[in-house]
Amino acid sequence: MPDVRNPAMALATGTESADLAAFAAGLGFDDLPEAVVARAVELFVDWAGSALSGRRQRAIASLERFAEAMGPDGGRAEILTARRMSSPLFAALVNAGASHVSEQDDLHNGSVFHPAAAVFPAALATAQDVGASGRDFIAAAVAGYEVGIRVGEFLGRSHYRVFHTTGTAGAIAAAVSSGRLLGLAPDRMLDAVGSAGTQAAGLWEFLRDAADSKQLHTAKAASNGLTAAYLARDGFTGAKRILEGAQGMAAGMSSDADPARLTDRLGTRWALTETSFKFHASCRHTHPAADALLRLVIDNRLSAGDIASITAHVHQGALDVLGPVITPATVHQAKFSMPATLGLIAVHRRAGMAEYDAFFTDTAARAFNDRVHMRLDPEVDAAYPDRWIGKVTVETTDGRTLAARVDEPKGDPGNTLSHDEIDEKARRLIAYGGGVEANEADALMARLWGIAEASEIGRLL
Repeated sequence: MPDVRNPAMALATGTESADLAAFAAGLGFDDLPEAVVARAVELFVDWAGSALSGRRQRAIASLERFAEAMGPDGGRAEILTARRMSSPLFAALVNAGASHVSEQDDLHNGSVFHPAAAVFPAALATAQDVGASGRDFIAAAVAGYEVGIRVGEFLGRSHYRVFHTTGTAGAIAAAVSSGRLLGLAPDRMLDAVGSAGTQAAGLWEFLRDAADSKQLHTAKAASNGLTAAYLARDGFTGAKRILEGAQGMAAGMSSDADPARLTDRLGTRWALTETSFKFHASCRHTHPAADALLRLVIDNRLSAGDIASITAHVHQGALDVLGPVITPATVHQAKFSMPATLGLIAVHRRAGMAEYDAFFTDTAARAFNDRVHMRLDPEVDAAYPDRWIGKVTVETTDGRTLAARVDEPKGDPGNTLSHDEIDEKARRLIAYGGGVEANEADALMARLWGIAEASEIGRLL
């Protein structure tokens, strides 16, 4: 029975979930082009920096205390921020929350999904638990990216208006990554996908209250996906059509789901290589306008005092996510504020971790709260989510109207970070977290960059 809200679901074959599971179960390292392996390693290094930056942040400290109280005293999997061992379940949970709190983790534009925050915590915990090689770890991570991105694209824009796709698609991405490392056969992998999908959750309402739920979304996506995979290994069954079924995810969570997106060029289109790195320490929806404003102030040699008002021309998704944040109450909420982000760009020409940490005592940046406005732009909205165009208009205090645009924000595949920029970013985030001594950093970075060659995935720290 097709979803009556979305006639396109009548085109589903009914085998989409099974096809994805079979792809993930059968994907081997030798199937991966060199460019995919290289990008997977870069994304892993970038993720590790984000995860370690979460140390000492209040929400992550809560997750650490929860893991210490509820989890085992020791184990085979590593909680990076706490530098202690635990079970795979609790290591995945804490590491996933930690990797999302600084808003520096990667994003796939077309699916509006942060793959690293769900995939790598589950894959690392499972790999450490079973003693997997670096080659198997990378293959599992790629499987998670390829499946999770396609699930996010499938669920569509209507899903993202209410659901945080990283929490929903992320659970399935984590399940196939863990399942690949556990050696699940296709039928067992399908059970894992079904059990992950029935646990998928994450709602945007938290933004209105500056709540910590976003970190819980990734924490549960990774740990629920891992749980689904381990249960499937033991014979625990899951729904066989959790994505496309009459009472599956699309039926309950989307009105524009496109089943063709689920199996789009599996094994030839490597969606992982389309993933963007974050340059600014904020919600990705702020980045296009931030880049356009940065270009405008540099090209026109403007100071913050020269700017009377800024209009960011945005897509509907930006209005849906950023619109509820009227006056930020926390540093994390400020990262979801277009006025806060553009104020920092106008004043400091950067919006990094230090700038956001100092935002509430930064009178000049906070003065932009009433000077920045968002306006829906038909061109920008039509291009989204495949392209994230940045357009801004600035009215100056001397009466000029200036405009700038950016067609590919810094970090996008066509404007990506170099190897050295990724390395420097990761080191900066690791130093920000404060959990790694300066004399340990070089050895850690060598382990991260060499992960694909590791004979066994052991402790990173």
